[in-house]
Amino acid sequence: MSQMFGKVKTCNSAAAPYRSPSDCNLVLLGVMGSGKSALTVKFLTKRFISEYDPHLEDIFSSEEIVDQQPVTVRVMDTCDKEGPVNSERYLSWANGFLVVYSIDKRESFEGCQLYLQTLALHNKTFKPHTPILLLGNKLDLDRYRQVSRCDAEALATRFGCLFFEVSACLDFLSVQHVFYEAVRRVRRRGGGGRLVPAVYFSEDKALLSVPSFTTPCYRELPAPATAKLVTVKTSRAQSKRSAATFTLLKGFKIF
Repeated sequence: MSQMFGKVKTCNSAAAPYRSPSDCNLVLLGVMGSGKSALTVKFLTKRFISEYDPHLEDIFSSEEIVDQQPVTVRVMDTCDKEGPVNSERYLSWANGFLVVYSIDKRESFEGCQLYLQTLALHNKTFKPHTPILLLGNKLDLDRYRQVSRCDAEALATRFGCLFFEVSACLDFLSVQHVFYEAVRRVRRRGGGGRLVPAVYFSEDKALLSVPSFTTPCYRELPAPATAKLVTVKTSRAQSKRSAATFTLLKGFKIF
């Protein structure tokens, strides 16, 4: 996806980390095919892409206004071929995590549990109360559902995270709402600007019996310091929305 949003910039060590109260770094996690890239593109451009290269990992940036406060939202669309075994590249970089599964694939739901366990261990050891959102994607395929809302809500309760069901190919506002809620959670934690008063979120629950994970040395994908940063220029900060400039890649379909 690195060429589809126009000019590509390469991150340096000073650009990628979280640096100011107006920055928010979000990471999308999940097994391949769960729809992480489609959700990222939907949030950034309001468009749906049905085909993309699942082996690419990029960081995208967008200027947003959340609750009348400006924020630079950086989104890392991850590519994990073997689950969360090379997680060190995003654990220290992120302010919040969105763990994605496909409601029509039970195996993707089971796979996301490994990510939640890894994040729970990381939060307990290094970054307490880092926001985590569990997202059931592809709500448009509800007739083929293999993961019930009850099961997903139970998992979210177990790990003390928010739960949403969305669809990257349906309305934009529901997808935007999820990303904005992640920003609000980061702000509530005190890591993304002024604190936003709590409305209905419950406090994170204690996590028990979280297994330990080994973290092999990362070699396959670039760390955030060297990953490609794609800046999406929109006019949302002025409450006027315009479509981003696209450079289409072979095999992409944009609707």
